[in-house]
Parts: sequence; structure tokens; C-alpha cells
Amino acid sequence: MIETFSYDNKIVKQFAFATIFWGIVGMLVGLTIAVQLFYPPLNFNIPYTTFGRIRPLHTNAVIFAFVGNAIFMGVYYSLQRLCKARMFSDILSKIHFWGWQLIIVAAAISLPLGLTTSKEYAELEFPIDIAITLVWVVFGINLFGTIIKRRENHMYVAIWFYIATWVTVAVLHIVNSIEVPAGIFKSYSMYAGVQDALVQWWYGHNAVAFFLTTPYLGLMYYFLPKAANRPIYSYRLSILHFWSLIFIYIWAGPHHLLYTALPDWAQSLGTVFSIMLIAPSWGGMINGLLTLRGAWDKVREDPILKFMVVAVTAYGMATLEGPLLSLKNVNALAHFTDWIISHVHIGALGWNGFLTFGVLYWLVPKLFRTKLHSKKLANFHFWTGSLGIIFYAVALYWSAVTQSLMWKEFNPLGMLQYPNFLETVLQIIPMYIIRAIGGTLYLIGVFVMVYNLVKTAKSGSFLAEEPAEAPALQKTTDHFRKGKRHRWLEGKPVQFLLVSTVVVLIGGLVEIIPTFLVKSNIPTIASVKPYSPLELLGRDIYIREGCVGCHSQMIRPFRSETERYGEYSKAGEYVYDHPFLWGSKRTGPDLHREGLKYSHLWHYLHMENPASMSPGSIMPSYPWLLINDLDVSSLEAKINAMRTVGVPYVEGYEKQALAELQKQAEMITLDINKAGAPAESSKEIIALIAYLQRLGTDIKSGSLTGK
Repeated sequence: MIETFSYDNKIVKQFAFATIFWGIVGMLVGLTIAVQLFYPPLNFNIPYTTFGRIRPLHTNAVIFAFVGNAIFMGVYYSLQRLCKARMFSDILSKIHFWGWQLIIVAAAISLPLGLTTSKEYAELEFPIDIAITLVWVVFGINLFGTIIKRRENHMYVAIWFYIATWVTVAVLHIVNSIEVPAGIFKSYSMYAGVQDALVQWWYGHNAVAFFLTTPYLGLMYYFLPKAANRPIYSYRLSILHFWSLIFIYIWAGPHHLLYTALPDWAQSLGTVFSIMLIAPSWGGMINGLLTLRGAWDKVREDPILKFMVVAVTAYGMATLEGPLLSLKNVNALAHFTDWIISHVHIGALGWNGFLTFGVLYWLVPKLFRTKLHSKKLANFHFWTGSLGIIFYAVALYWSAVTQSLMWKEFNPLGMLQYPNFLETVLQIIPMYIIRAIGGTLYLIGVFVMVYNLVKTAKSGSFLAEEPAEAPALQKTTDHFRKGKRHRWLEGKPVQFLLVSTVVVLIGGLVEIIPTFLVKSNIPTIASVKPYSPLELLGRDIYIREGCVGCHSQMIRPFRSETERYGEYSKAGEYVYDHPFLWGSKRTGPDLHREGLKYSHLWHYLHMENPASMSPGSIMPSYPWLLINDLDVSSLEAKINAMRTVGVPYVEGYEKQALAELQKQAEMITLDINKAGAPAESSKEIIALIAYLQRLGTDIKSGSLTGK
């Protein structure tokens, strides 16, 4: 029996327009922070536009606004056609769209205000985390409701990736976002130190895996064959690719924490599974590229396929580079350098960006029942964007090699050749300029695309309700009886979801549970004490200003690092750190042994104007810290929240915390006043100095030098 129905194209159009809009916003912010690294005045000396505050705005806008909307655009278009069914609920589609846009707006407001958890790719505070959870559930109901009411017996491979994406992102987000509120806009991670680092990079790596990769593989499996008008190369390879990828990926997170205080067995697991990850990743790339076998003449003529081919190739490059960076000898050179930034952007600009552009160029003419306005402009976009990626990546690779070699070089006397970290920064400024040129070229291409797509839309007429017909679903178990059990599983969405969940959870459970339950994994140090009230508020200011985006707090066990920074970091030093602040990039020096290295006055003047103490510094100035009064109204709530997550503040301590805070603040202020600066004990700068002077001193001997 043939049934008639219609596809909802309106929701696809809305997500497409949101993709373009937020893509431009996210890339403009990215270009801004790229320029700030060689032209500090662009920070404008105001709180809301400093590098530390808008860097997470850039990453969230690109990942969750640009890529997120592109995922939903592709899913809502392809799922309806693969299932031969309209989306389960138009109302849920609208709630999903507007809910997601409101979350993005909330992020765009809160992050420049300094409302952040500081956790990479998970900076948003708990009220927004709750909203993300609710909207993700709405998306899940709509997704599975559509799959269940489908008119096709078997779920095509793209749907497998959509299912794995939904369930894994849900698990990652919920586990990583467990936190205790200390007010409406402030919370502390339930996990501390090493445990928080493991959970965060289990989330962070797999946010890349299951938000930036698996849904895009689903889009590749649908839109690449459609654009080429050819079937996917291998069904068997797609099965092998899917199951091996989702099983192996989840184990690889610890490779972000090599040579840190993370237990060695967890680091080794991360390395082993990262190397294994090459096979399934390249299996997907090969399946995509070989789909175009015999169609290379068409690729040369069609800009859409050009974008898709480069996207799949960039995916292959990034998934080769990731395992390479997980080798300990390579990681020893590359970690904390600009290589990491380049690696991320090969994936973001090449894989995510170019596949999104290819899909948009294919999809918009379909939605508006017309032809692409100009292939020449699309080709111009392709070559401009490609050149932008090359400029961007090569500059940062060069920068990374320079950084690493300078950090590790010793002179014939056995002393560091470049003891002043700033020397390495000044050496790579030309590379930062070239990186910004590459980003500008890439963004120019995006503006050309917008013009091209607007002209395309205006030349056609939008079809909101696309009529379709298909026979009703006829269920069968023949494939199971014939031994084709995967074909049987493809007809059972609930079973497919459950099996996918089990496969995904194995790796995470094996790595996380022992780290929490086996006490010997995180040995304690008797001399390590909780932060004082003033230091706790100073740490919150450090987090608010995004200092962790440029400064690490993890000294690795290399001679070059211990000579430069001090004794290597121990797991037990971080047991009261909620959240951990190890960092992932050194634009400035490591700060884990910063305490008592310089005088209070030095820090006071350095935060007021970094260049006054470090000529040539690219660090922004923070004059408002010298003016803003320290907010102590939430001190009791913060002490109580920290006690809840396991910090051993005694009962009733919150009642005497303010007096203790004021006493310590007055001591620091008096020292600064004696040195000739007009500091006031009630200002934020005093709390930040207290925190910086505490760093590393629990196990570090020495006294205030006054340097």
C-alpha cells in the first residue's frame, strides 16, 4: 500500500541559515583572537574582549553553533529521506531549533562576562548545561520517533552514526557536567585534580569524536554519494568502520595527558587505543574517497565534490596526526605547543568546515528548486579556503617546532639556552601573523559563499512541504534466520541503540572507575592543604579571566621543564583543585611553581601592565582588577560547595572565612604599599595575587625573593 506524506524542509532551512550566521560569528571571533596574539591592543583593555574570555566564545561558537547547527541541518534533511517519513514531531523540531539558538545566545553572553567552568569545550555554567541536556533529549525523541515510524526496513549507515552520536554525547555531557552550584552562575566540578583531568579529556577527546566526527561521517555517507550520484563504495567496510570506530575512540582520551600526573597505566591505554584508531578512521576515509572511483572528471568540474574530497582528506590527515601525537616521544615535543592548535584546525577548517560548505552548496539549490548561482564563485571559495588552511596550518607547524626546540635547548655549560619564556614567544610572532592571514582568506571564502547562496535562494522558490510517497513498512526477520544478523540489527533501532551504548561505555568505564576507586592511583601529600578563602576567590578570578587558556599548571618530568619551572608536578598536589587547571597550551609560561617566585608588587604591576615588567609581552592588561571590589557575598556558599565536593573545610568554617580573608588581604596589601604602590585590600587584584603566590608552595621550599 502506497502512503503519501511530506518532508519538512522548513526546519532544514532554519538550521542551514543558523549554520551560516553562527559560522561567520564564530570565525570572526577566531580571527580576532588570532590578531590579539601579535597585536595586544586589540584586547581593548576592557574585561569582555580579552583573549582569555573570548577564546572559549570562539571554540563554543564554532563547535556548538556552526558545526552543531550544520549537524542538525544534515540530520533533519537526510533522516526524513532515509526513513521515508516526516520528522516525528514538528513541535519538537521547533523546540529543538529555538532551544539550541537560545543556548548559543546564552553562551555568547555568559562567556565574555567570565561565567565559565574553564573545562575545555565544556565551559558553560550549570544552568546552560541543564538546558543543553533538555534540548538534547528533545532531539533524541524526535530522532528515534522518526526512525521508529520509518517506511524503510533497514537503517542506512548514516543513521547508525546519528544514533551513536546521540547516545554518546548524552553520556559524555552528563558525566562531565556533574558539579555543585555555589550560586546561580557559579559551580565547582564534583571531581578534583587528576580525576577531573581524566573525566574532562575523556569528554574533551570524545566531544571531538562524537560531535565533530561521527555525525559528520553520517553526513558524508549520505551527501557524498548523493552529490556524486554513486553508491557508497563498500557496505561491509561501513560496518567494520562504524563498530570499530565507536568502540576504540572512547578509550583514547588519556593521550591528552601524557607525561602528566595521570597514572601511567591510563596514559598507556590512551596511547595504545589511539594508535589502533588509525585503522577505522582511515577505513571511513577510504570508503568515502573510493565512492568517487571513476568519477574524478566530475570532481574536477564540480566544486561541491571538491569541497567534499578535501574534507574527507582532511579527516584522514587529522586522524593520522592524532595517533602520531599520542606517541610519547612525539608528545614530549608537541604538547603545549602550537602543533595542537594546528591539528585541531585541520579537522575544524578542513573536515567540518569544507564538508559543511559542500553540503550547503548541494542542499540550498535543492531546497529552493533552482541551480547554484555561480560555480565560479564556489570554485573561488574552494581555492581561497584551501589556501587559508595551508597558511594557517603550515605557520603553526613551524611555530610549534620553534617553540619546542627553544624550550628544550641547553647551552654547552648545561644551562637553558633560552631561560626567559618570552624569548620563544617573540620568535614566533611572524607565524601568528601568517596564521591570521590564513584565517582571513578562509573567512573571505565564507563571505563569498554567503553571497552565492543568497543569490541562489533568490533565483528560486522555497518548498516548505515537499510531497513524497512510499509503501508502508513491512517488518521481516528473514535476515536474522539467514545469518545476516547485522541486517537484522539494522531493522531494530532500539536494539541498535542498546548495543551501541554498551560498545561505547566499555572504554570509559575501564579507565574512569579504577581512577576513582583505587586510592593508590591518586596518592595524597600530607603538606597539601585546602585553599584559604582569599586564595579560593583568587582562583575563581583566575578562572573567570581565562588564564588557563595560555598558562599550564603541569610541570612534566623533563629536565628542560624542571630547570625552567621547578620540581615536576605530583598527583597529590591537585586533590583540592575543583576544577583542575593543567591547561593544554603554553602561550605563556607554566605557573605551577609560580608561588613566591616574584614579589607581591611584581604581580600587582604585571597585571596592571604586563609589558612594564616583561617588555614585549603579548599578555593583555587587567587594570579592572585594581579597581573592582572583591565580591565576598558568595564566600559562604563557595566554602559550603567546596566542602560538598570533598574539600575538608571544618563545619562552621564558612562563618569565620571572611575575617580570615580580610586578614590575609591586609598583609598582602601592606607589603605592596611598603613597596610604593597604592594597593587596596578590598580589590580583586589582591585575591588573585594570593592565589598566584600559593601555587606550588605546599611542597616547595623557599622564601619571598622580591625579584
